Amino acid sequence: MSSSGEDFANISDSDTDGYVPEKKAPTKGKGAAKEKPVASSSKPKPPPKKKAAPKKVESDDDDDDMDTDSMEVSKKSAAAPSKGAAGKKKTASETYTKLSQLEHILLRPDSYIGSVETITQVMWTYDSETKRMAHREVKYVPGFFKIVDEILVNAADNKINDISMDSLKVNIDVEAGTISVYNNGRGIPIEIHSKEGIYIPELIFGHLLSSSNYDDDEKKLVGGRNGYGAKLANIYSHEFTVETADKNAQQKYKQTWTDNMTKCGKAKITKNSKGEEYTRITFRPDLKRFGMDSIDDDTVGLLKKRVYDMCGTVKDIKVFLNDERLKIKNFKQYVDMYINSAQEEAAEKSGGAAQTKPSVVYEKISDRWEVAYALSDGTFQHVAFANSIATTKGGTHVTYIADQIAKNLITSVSKKNKAAAVKPAQIKNHMWLFVNALIENPTFDSQTKETLTLPSNKFGSKPTLTDDFFKKVQKSGIIDNVLNWAKFKADQQIKKTDGTKRSRLLGLAKLSDANNAGTRHARDCTLILTEGDSAKALAVSGLGVVGRDSYGVFPLRGKLLNVREARHDQIMKNEEIQNIKKIMGLQHNKDYNDASGLRYGRLMIMTDQDHDGSHIKGLLINFLDHFYPSLLKIPGFLVEFVTPIVRVRKGKQVKDFFTIPEYEQWLEATPDARKWESKYYKGLGTSTQEDAQGYFSNMEKHMIPFSTTQQGDRELLELAFSKKKADDRKEWLRNFKPGTFLDHRLRQIPYSEFINKELILFSMADNIRSIPCIADGLKPGQRKVIWGCFKRKIKKEIKVAQLVGYISEHAAYHHGEASLGTTIINLAQDYVGANNLALLKPSGQFGTRETGGKDAAAPRYLFTTTKPITRAVYHPADDRLLKYLKDDDTPIEPEWYMPVVPMVLINGAEGIGTGWSTNIPPFNPAEIVANLRRLMDGEEQVPILPWWRGFRGEIKLTGKGKYEIVGTVKKTSDTTVEISELPVHKWTQSFKAELESMITGDKPTKEKNKDDDKENEPETKKEKAKVKEPLIKDFKEHHDNLHVLFEVIMESKQLEAAEKTGLIEFFGLSSKLSTTNMMLFDFEGKIKKYDSPEEVIEEFYPIRLAYYQKRKDFLAGEIETALNKLQNQIRFIQMIVEKKLNVSNRKKADIVADLRRLEFTPFPKVTKAKTANAEDAEEEEEEEEDDGDNPSGAVTDYDYLLGMPIYSLTREKIERLNQQAREREEELLVLLKKSPKDLWNTDLDRFLEEWQADCEEFEKKAIKEGGKGGKRKPTKAAKREADDDFLPSKAKSSKKPAARAGASSKKKKEEDDDDDDFGAMEVDEKKVLPKRRLPTKKMMIDDDDDDDDDGGEYEALLASKAQAPAKGKGKEKEVVLEVDDDDEDEKPPKPPAKKTASTSKSAAKGKKKASEDDEDSDSPPRPAPKKREPAPKKKPKVESDSDIEILPPKGAAKRKSPALSDDESDFAEQPAKKKQAAVTDFFKPPGQQAPTQRKISKSMKPASPPKKAAAGGSRRPARAAVKQYVEIGSDSAGEGDDSMFVDDDD
Repeated sequence: MSSSGEDFANISDSDTDGYVPEKKAPTKGKGAAKEKPVASSSKPKPPPKKKAAPKKVESDDDDDDMDTDSMEVSKKSAAAPSKGAAGKKKTASETYTKLSQLEHILLRPDSYIGSVETITQVMWTYDSETKRMAHREVKYVPGFFKIVDEILVNAADNKINDISMDSLKVNIDVEAGTISVYNNGRGIPIEIHSKEGIYIPELIFGHLLSSSNYDDDEKKLVGGRNGYGAKLANIYSHEFTVETADKNAQQKYKQTWTDNMTKCGKAKITKNSKGEEYTRITFRPDLKRFGMDSIDDDTVGLLKKRVYDMCGTVKDIKVFLNDERLKIKNFKQYVDMYINSAQEEAAEKSGGAAQTKPSVVYEKISDRWEVAYALSDGTFQHVAFANSIATTKGGTHVTYIADQIAKNLITSVSKKNKAAAVKPAQIKNHMWLFVNALIENPTFDSQTKETLTLPSNKFGSKPTLTDDFFKKVQKSGIIDNVLNWAKFKADQQIKKTDGTKRSRLLGLAKLSDANNAGTRHARDCTLILTEGDSAKALAVSGLGVVGRDSYGVFPLRGKLLNVREARHDQIMKNEEIQNIKKIMGLQHNKDYNDASGLRYGRLMIMTDQDHDGSHIKGLLINFLDHFYPSLLKIPGFLVEFVTPIVRVRKGKQVKDFFTIPEYEQWLEATPDARKWESKYYKGLGTSTQEDAQGYFSNMEKHMIPFSTTQQGDRELLELAFSKKKADDRKEWLRNFKPGTFLDHRLRQIPYSEFINKELILFSMADNIRSIPCIADGLKPGQRKVIWGCFKRKIKKEIKVAQLVGYISEHAAYHHGEASLGTTIINLAQDYVGANNLALLKPSGQFGTRETGGKDAAAPRYLFTTTKPITRAVYHPADDRLLKYLKDDDTPIEPEWYMPVVPMVLINGAEGIGTGWSTNIPPFNPAEIVANLRRLMDGEEQVPILPWWRGFRGEIKLTGKGKYEIVGTVKKTSDTTVEISELPVHKWTQSFKAELESMITGDKPTKEKNKDDDKENEPETKKEKAKVKEPLIKDFKEHHDNLHVLFEVIMESKQLEAAEKTGLIEFFGLSSKLSTTNMMLFDFEGKIKKYDSPEEVIEEFYPIRLAYYQKRKDFLAGEIETALNKLQNQIRFIQMIVEKKLNVSNRKKADIVADLRRLEFTPFPKVTKAKTANAEDAEEEEEEEEDDGDNPSGAVTDYDYLLGMPIYSLTREKIERLNQQAREREEELLVLLKKSPKDLWNTDLDRFLEEWQADCEEFEKKAIKEGGKGGKRKPTKAAKREADDDFLPSKAKSSKKPAARAGASSKKKKEEDDDDDDFGAMEVDEKKVLPKRRLPTKKMMIDDDDDDDDDGGEYEALLASKAQAPAKGKGKEKEVVLEVDDDDEDEKPPKPPAKKTASTSKSAAKGKKKASEDDEDSDSPPRPAPKKREPAPKKKPKVESDSDIEILPPKGAAKRKSPALSDDESDFAEQPAKKKQAAVTDFFKPPGQQAPTQRKISKSMKPASPPKKAAAGGSRRPARAAVKQYVEIGSDSAGEGDDSMFVDDDD
């Protein structure tokens, strides 16, 4: 592109840089080039008449400015300004002059050919002596070089116009000062121009602004553009000769110009009898205009380099230089010239040492693009050509290629880079690019054409490099060079944060600095790094013993960063690392021989003695080894301060243990270990101030130095903390032996011992927390939750937050309560994609598939309990067979449970530990049970596929262990698509966001990407916005929390395009899944990989079968023991009755002696139960304490006899004991006949029954919540009356009289109530209730949860109010109570029409009484209700398994039984039999109807104003409170008072 004078001001060094020609209007005049005249702008003229616009040559560049200056003036007028410059004041005419274009070119050469001054520049040139390319300083005149280059480019352009051209000859005669350029091929037409009237060769070379490149609509691949080119060489030459041969005209043409193109010789035209075609330009430059005497060597080198350029850039031609053919034939050979030259120069600099040849990556992208890459020396280098023009300063073509390579490399560099941030510009600094391009209609920054400025989207072709090219570039070493640079840069930045040895540090408030730190006594100072602020307080307490002069304390916040794997920016932003450097005075990359240059001479680590404390020690050692390895070679520099994790006392004797294994060994080796009092120190915060002073008083015992680093220590640290050593780390952990611990009695701790015996414990604990066990499929946190639920015997719902506290207390959970709450929530989640079998019941918002469970409420809002199926999976009979763990010498959860089925396959598992991770999909429980039964029958297993309950898509097997999960989509019309299922773990909300992006067109498709490849890059944001097209029109949602249903609305064309792609692929409704990473802890506690679910079942089967044999043996032993007890009791009673044994008025010891003599079997109270069941152990310990005054425990061996109640001497008791003995014996025989497989099949049958019930409940939940995700008719929202702020919905009043409202023939349906506890509280008197069975409600009898059985179920009482006899009969129906754990929403029964005033009064008083009895209620008393519905006439009969019998009241006045607690549970009321009363707050006095009423639980008692009576209703007085009686029935008739003895045989 040619520019005006101002564009070139910075290029020229002449004193005429400031000259800027003005644009002037055209005027008439004569010129040498026959340009159209332009009017002078200095003389204003009236506007001319309308005429045809003068013809003007147009250009994309700023050449118009030059065109306007094209005017001819006489030499006299041109010289006028110089006369005025002699000293006289210039006139206006002398000030403003005009020049011809030829004169302007000569006067202002910088605007056309560049500077005419000699400059010195480092650039590539050709060294004639060494015959190679050389990169060195060159002195040359840019203008002179440019005029020669214009002729060369014209010759190269001829190859584009005529492919038959095959020769290019250049001769440089230094002595004669002439240059000749010859090319064969089609010559210049020898004919007279029809318009200009001169020969075309004369027009081209002797007249300015003549060119064949002015048609911008034509796509040209030549270098010429503006019509100056060769004319510039003519103008700056003494002599310029053109020779050409035209085959068509059979003529040869020769013409010469002299005196800077001012004199044009006559053309010589001869015959071309041989039919030759060629063009030769010979010229003798005007060297004086360039300040040159001759063509010097540097200039010759540059010219020769340009000739070699022609060899590489112009295809399929022979190039001759001074009549010698050059050997370079293509661009690749041309690139090798530079590479070989760089190699030889490097060898010379290194004294002749052999150098490795840099690898060259070459690719011919297309006929228009050739690219080569080599590694540079740290600066971006390029040798680039556009249409054979040497763009020495690069341009858009170089940038386009460099950006592609940098973008590809930045991804690979970022993965490996942990040093300073790397940007594409830094990557480019390590590139050496070679680009040869043919560009359509190129534009440049100036006439010198050093920089290509054409936007890349106008290149006419798109040079896209291949993946193979990128791979070769990555292997060239550029990534390593970039990483080395980043590390160097990071080191420079890190050094800025170095510490210094100073006596005072400011800005670290938490630092308790030693008084001598940074002084001449700094070598004797010790910095104590503690784990948290509480540990700092302990250390500061200890400093009261040793003083503050030589000890400083600084608390670490959490765990130190793993600097071996951290990025540079993470290290720079890590405050702990920067603070340690400042406090210690550490300097980056400094090699320390001693600690004299530091603020502290020693570093002490003081952490907890748990696994996390070991990890913190390891991370600090890793930090020092990575940045300051020399410090670890200084003896005594790094020490650790150990505190006891267990301390035992016996009188004044005190023993400290620093590891748990060490303490356990002492327990086994010490017979009287139970007499020692033990205290566990979970952390430094457990120690008291006195303990701290004791620690620091005995520093030799607690302060253990690390030994200096030995050979292999650094490799061990890398093994423990480097990601590159993942496989080696797995092998390291596989070799771990349980019971390993570090002996803290060592005088020095080798780093190898610390890593292999202490740090490995953290890694193993991390894996145990993250990877489940094959036995029960649970992680430790989950196992603690299940154990806590079983221990508490939860039968009613409990708040999750309360359960968290209970488990933290009883199961020794030492982590955060938030994570435990999350664990409980996860165990209860049952949406699609969560658990197939939730072990806990979700009561509340536990999360949905909307967001993948992230929408769960906080634990304080949620309630849960165990489900019936939980105990069908983890059978209570197996509890006593398990190995229970201990914490603080207290049994906690078992090592693992033994479920009936492999739970790890039913719910799946995910986790990331140290060295390992696991990903196990869930499977169908029914298929797992079928495979187990196949193994029982000796058959082969059937392969099973992953399965999620509620998932309605498809799971396809795509390879070994690989699956594809596909959602469901179908076309419902030409413009709508229905998506009814998403792939598992693609949540509804995220998919909705994808659909929204498809509406706006933000989500690209494959077709769109292909189109983008064809299209050129958009220039503006508007053009980018136009590329985005909507993929869908709109969508509607019809789903609920369980099922998905999107209705997508599209244009017919959009839908057709989607169908071509495939609806599944178009909407992204598929995902991949594999079973190649199924890692589990096996039964021996080792991590093992399983290739398939069948392999898991194969390993689970024999162990589970063996446990059924253990269960059979244990139960048989228990029955035998019970039978033996019964037989001994029978014999004992018979001997007393027969007076063969006297127990009255005798000492217990004497009676025991007689029992031993009579060979009664003793049953001592042993504490072995502690290992099986912590709860039983606690009970036995309490009983032992009661007999603690006995000198020997032997006197309790016969308590099962001596503790029998006195009524056991009766005949009935003896008969009952005999009956029990016979039953036990039969039970034993039945058990012995069963095989382990029989027991297992029985459990599997029960499991399948519970599983079926759980699935039915799941389906019911789906139906209740929205009909399985189907489209539903819109319903209007129910409105509430202003005065009804208690009821969920207001009942409609009936126009019928109350007396007829109860008739079965005339009923009105009551509106559904969403809350059972609210439904029957406020009902309009005239509202007719539908006839429906009353829901069973749970009511707990006053007992302690810890005393219940293990069944996980609890008994409930169902009570109802006494009702009026049907059809005038006075006899009431029998009431049977039912135990019902399911709290279903049902409508209350239809009440009778009438109700007496006394009944109303009684109801009000009863309600008041119920409110007063609720001790936990925080709500104010609620006003008595207005009018209530009559009680129903028909009474449903409900059966019950409860042993509790409800007796009828004997008087009108009734009171509430103290055995019932209002806050235990809510219950509904049922009809009662005569002489019996329902357990409720409201009862019917004799002869009256009781209203339908249910008690409000404490959480449902809002204060509300009294409700207004319904229209036409009568006011009803409150009734008196009623009493109730509950009698607990006995197991057997005839038993007497048991106050004397305690019968514990049951």
